[in-house]
Amino acid sequence: MKKAVKIVSACAALLLAAGLGAMVYSQKSVEDSVPTVSVIDIPQTAAVTEAPTTIPVYDDYTPSEMGVTEKAKMLLKQNKDIAGWIKIDNTYVDYPVFKDPGEIPEGVPYYGGQAYVANDFYLHHNMKRDYEFAGELFMDYRDNFGGVESAQSENIVIYGHNMLNLTMFGSLRNYYGDYKFIDKAQFIELSSNYKDYDYVIFACSVTGGSWYEDFTYWNMEELDDKKTFDYYVENVRQKQLFETDVDVEYGDKLLTLSTCYSDIGNRRFIIVARRLRDGETAGDMSTIQRTKDDKPKETDKDTDS
Repeated sequence: MKKAVKIVSACAALLLAAGLGAMVYSQKSVEDSVPTVSVIDIPQTAAVTEAPTTIPVYDDYTPSEMGVTEKAKMLLKQNKDIAGWIKIDNTYVDYPVFKDPGEIPEGVPYYGGQAYVANDFYLHHNMKRDYEFAGELFMDYRDNFGGVESAQSENIVIYGHNMLNLTMFGSLRNYYGDYKFIDKAQFIELSSNYKDYDYVIFACSVTGGSWYEDFTYWNMEELDDKKTFDYYVENVRQKQLFETDVDVEYGDKLLTLSTCYSDIGNRRFIIVARRLRDGETAGDMSTIQRTKDDKPKETDKDTDS
């Protein structure tokens, strides 16, 4: 299932109040680096209260030949690109996830008639497909997260803006603002349109977001062989901000959340988790298979990629 193509991923933080700083956004082509953003004075920690998620309703739904969950049926009536739902306790992350439609040619009414490159539309469009800077959380257009598990991508990559008001992936800043925060939020719920899955976070890493980087994580959805899988996991762990003892091995299904790292430079903050194995229970770290017994410990917070 390997596909050698370059992509554009989401990276931005919205400044909501005057005086907080300046932002410059530059959209790159699909053959260039990930979109860049310069942001000043973004706080690294903030309290999380209530996820401000509202779902508009309208009809545009084609039933799937496979059985889908009742929740998915409701969401698909609102937007045919719905691919599932993601939730992380103690964060704002509690949103639908969209599957990027890929390159959109000019003249497609569903997307407003304009042309878009792959992984671009939901960067700044909402569920109703209206322009909105914050966009939506969206899955890479090459990902397979359907009802046949054997056909699912080994690594699901989800992009989201690093919003100052903590919406979208903004509250993920808590993981690098407070290294003990992972104790409150180490599990991720990710539902497809067909089934609910649970994941456990094994790395929170800072890496580059340009095409010339030695580790282009956004181009690694299909980790078909052990060498490629191990390369991905080793790079993630080499760049991690703190260590965890969660065991990861070839054959595990991975999930990568990607957003901006809020400082100068074209860097990204990624959270990487693996799907729970048989016998493991979401919310109970005592059931998670470990590589060692020690607690997560801090490494170099300012490590650059």
